[in-house]
Amino acid sequence: MSKAARRTTSRSRRRPTRDLVALPGGLFAMGSNDHYTEEAPPPPVRVGAFRIEPVAVTNEQFARFVADSGYVTVAERDLDPSDYPGAPPQNLQPGSLVFTPTTGPVDLRHLSQWWAWTPGASWAHPTGPSSSIKKLADHPVVHVAHEDAAAYAVWAGLALPTEAEWEYAARGGLDSKPFTWGDEARPNGQIMANTWDGLDFPWRSSGESGYLRTAPVGSFPPNDFGLFDMAGNVWEWTADWWTTRHPDDVGSPCCAPADPRGGDLEASYDPAQPQFRVGRRVIKGGSHLCADSYCLRYRPAARRPQMIDTGMSHLGFRCVSRDADDEGTS
Repeated sequence: MSKAARRTTSRSRRRPTRDLVALPGGLFAMGSNDHYTEEAPPPPVRVGAFRIEPVAVTNEQFARFVADSGYVTVAERDLDPSDYPGAPPQNLQPGSLVFTPTTGPVDLRHLSQWWAWTPGASWAHPTGPSSSIKKLADHPVVHVAHEDAAAYAVWAGLALPTEAEWEYAARGGLDSKPFTWGDEARPNGQIMANTWDGLDFPWRSSGESGYLRTAPVGSFPPNDFGLFDMAGNVWEWTADWWTTRHPDDVGSPCCAPADPRGGDLEASYDPAQPQFRVGRRVIKGGSHLCADSYCLRYRPAARRPQMIDTGMSHLGFRCVSRDADDEGTS
């Protein structure tokens, strides 16, 4: 780990526990008019009280779930060719998408240049069949499709957060601020999240943070709610179907919708890929691949669509509870 990363870690105000963090809920402006069109407009919305895991679900936790339930993730299952018309035969075997740095500058409009379909990649083998999570117990689990995350949540007696709940939690009470910690990407030069170091994405990282891929959960300072990694490290699943924008007609703060939900399955399909009738859910938080020169999405307002059947090496999740009577742990 670099000196910068060690300094950042040492400044964390407190280390994460496994106890869920109780949030009171309330009114906040969801989204932003300042960055990407899918974040606009920022309507006032209200969420009820809930509890949320302070960190993303780790490999250690997910391994306990698999051992207890015998669950097999989507990335580990055989594929049906009829579900993927036109796909190359070599891609029709269990696997997942793994980030693969390029050897030099590339056209950033073509994601396929740094994402490689990797047979044998899964939550237990994050970069391919010869890799393991033996030394990654406290890293966030990745390569989980939406149904994998939802299955874990049911096993744990919890649920996946809505987009509104996730964003409210990420903001940490700092309404309308661009980052989970305030106004500046690096206050006083401090690295606040595991994102891409430097401007040379996807081929050269400065290594300033000490991480090229995931970091152990809780390696960077928490927000003011005591939640870690609500920016960077891994994108996180929510329960909501994808919509291209927030609603325009949600009213004023006095009449803000309570616990709003996203769109529906039919509207979530990708119009650019009509051959794939696969629903897309909202993911939040950005990841270790968010570079300021390419993807400024490690902000609470940021949101992206993700096909529900697809896990990736920078995608994980955390859970919530809306039951005031539960034990508050997972």
